[in-house]
Amino acid sequence: MRASPIRIPTVTSDTDWDFCFHLSQQSKVPEHQGTDESSPTSGSEESEEDTKAKEKVVDHMSHPREKLAQSQKKIAQLIKGKKNIEANKELIRCVILSRIIFGEEHWKCAQALATLAYGYLTLRGLPAQAKKHAESAKNVLLTWKGTTTSDKEEKQILETLVMLYYTLGVVCLLQNQYPFLLSGIWGSGPGEAYFNLQKSERNMKELRESYKGGTCGLQVSEKDLTVALGRASLANCRLNLALVYFEKAVDNVIANKGDRTSDLVSLYQEIAQIEQLRRNHEQAIQYLHQAHSICVSLYTEVSPQAAEASALLAKAYAMSGEVQHKDAVGLYFMKSITAYQTTLGPEDYETLTTVEEFCKWLVQNGEKREAYGLLKASLRSQVISYGDCSEKVAETLYNMGKICFAKGELRKAVQLLRKCLMIQILIYGDEHSKSRDTKNLLTLMQRGHSEGGTGKETQKESLEN
Repeated sequence: MRASPIRIPTVTSDTDWDFCFHLSQQSKVPEHQGTDESSPTSGSEESEEDTKAKEKVVDHMSHPREKLAQSQKKIAQLIKGKKNIEANKELIRCVILSRIIFGEEHWKCAQALATLAYGYLTLRGLPAQAKKHAESAKNVLLTWKGTTTSDKEEKQILETLVMLYYTLGVVCLLQNQYPFLLSGIWGSGPGEAYFNLQKSERNMKELRESYKGGTCGLQVSEKDLTVALGRASLANCRLNLALVYFEKAVDNVIANKGDRTSDLVSLYQEIAQIEQLRRNHEQAIQYLHQAHSICVSLYTEVSPQAAEASALLAKAYAMSGEVQHKDAVGLYFMKSITAYQTTLGPEDYETLTTVEEFCKWLVQNGEKREAYGLLKASLRSQVISYGDCSEKVAETLYNMGKICFAKGELRKAVQLLRKCLMIQILIYGDEHSKSRDTKNLLTLMQRGHSEGGTGKETQKESLEN
């Protein structure tokens, strides 16, 4: 069950940013020139030279200001057109121009950095870069010594804080979700994620109060923040709190988009996951039925979305362990497999994975003949997708061999396991645990065959290991 839509790439360098950073260093305006036009003057009288110098600075800065306004307008158009890489480059340009206009220590520079960090997270799925620029924005705001001159500026700073702490919180969540990819990059975890997201929530509440019921154009939606808080609570094993946040997110989506929107599918699936952890299997099944119903109504029953929803329902029924749910497990697994085969093809990863999961359940429930038939039918697709000598093919041959062994079909079992062993030796070598397990099983079969019996006790012991 997916917990986060954001992918985790392995790239940690940022060539676009490095190039623009060096460019900005070359064209940087002295700090005393990079002030906001709204800042107060230090004296009440000015000499003629001071006036001319100021006019020169204003004229010099008008071009970067125009460029900044153009870039900000262009970003919205690019995002609407789903041109995320181009939009991200414009966000970098906005940071550079903000540094030139306002100086590196101004809150508007922090605002541009926070927006860039949020862009890296949501547009590009690059948490390493998001982390770096969010921390830079945070440092600028902590060291900024100026004062706000209007309510508008105060609201903009609050908007920046909402975006900044949301980004830091989600990045920490990703670290907790993918520690094998991100270990050594950041020293944070689910506790820090929740702490940052709470800060974002408090700033959002203060911002909404400042608008006194009016609308505020936040980039981070209340629904996204609530979902992130729910995931952080789940990562901290606070299941009841996580459930409260997700139910709040559902209410928010229904109020804004109705009760048949695709946004509800992932929310219902995540709530089902929480209910499963709380051992409330019937409630989990109910939520997954709601998600399945929405998928069928929006995408039809023969679609990848409905196939995924059916597979989750099948696994939820199986997880309940209830005898009366046995037929439902088979029904929804077959619905999922049929939909995947029709829409994505029999060789697709999702199709083959679902077949494999169904076969494991069939074997556990004593339906070995049906499991063997499905595995045999999927073997050709696995060879096409992964090649003759692949881990998936070896695993399927091994499972087919064990099923034949359990049914007493020793000759067929030996043939299948010998093929499996050949592939395993090519992939892993002679001494790998998988190769040794297959060798041991083959030895037991051959010994049982030479003794003239099926060796039922030996079969039972081997299949349980």
